[in-house]
Amino acid sequence: MSAQARTFLSTTTQVASGGFPGAEISLLILATSDLLAAGARLAAIVDVVPAERFEPDTGRQTDVDPLRDALAQMFDGFDDYAEVADPLLGPEVVPATISGDLACVTEEVAKGLQHFDDGHELEGLWWWQFSYLSIWGDRASSVLRVLQAVLAHLRLDVEDDVAAEAEYDALHS
Repeated sequence: MSAQARTFLSTTTQVASGGFPGAEISLLILATSDLLAAGARLAAIVDVVPAERFEPDTGRQTDVDPLRDALAQMFDGFDDYAEVADPLLGPEVVPATISGDLACVTEEVAKGLQHFDDGHELEGLWWWQFSYLSIWGDRASSVLRVLQAVLAHLRLDVEDDVAAEAEYDALHS
């Protein structure tokens, strides 16, 4: 989990800083889906319960506002999307943003990593498991769905003559 957390945080930060022009959405899809797979493994095991029944103060908070702002700028024009609040409880639709969801996931995953890196491995695992089930798993799943939809639109929404030419080239190459 710590390796996936580091990869997600690094990829998201580098993408937000403009480090991968043209590959942003694909890289975020890969990093988010890998992180979700690690979270799913944590969710599939028995609850992690630290020996101490309190959360040690890590002494520092991850400031995700600059990340959120950079992502909002990058996704300007398609950052906002509609989300079903809880599909099991009803069809209530709420507003969401790609940048906000990625920042939320970043904040929660970073908090677990702080515990882990401070030598509180069990506390880190507990935090990742708890926050996967309560916060970041849901947000990461939603943003992954939206990023995939954006990528599909970018790749598949083409003019009919362009699609016909590409189909012809594919069939005759």
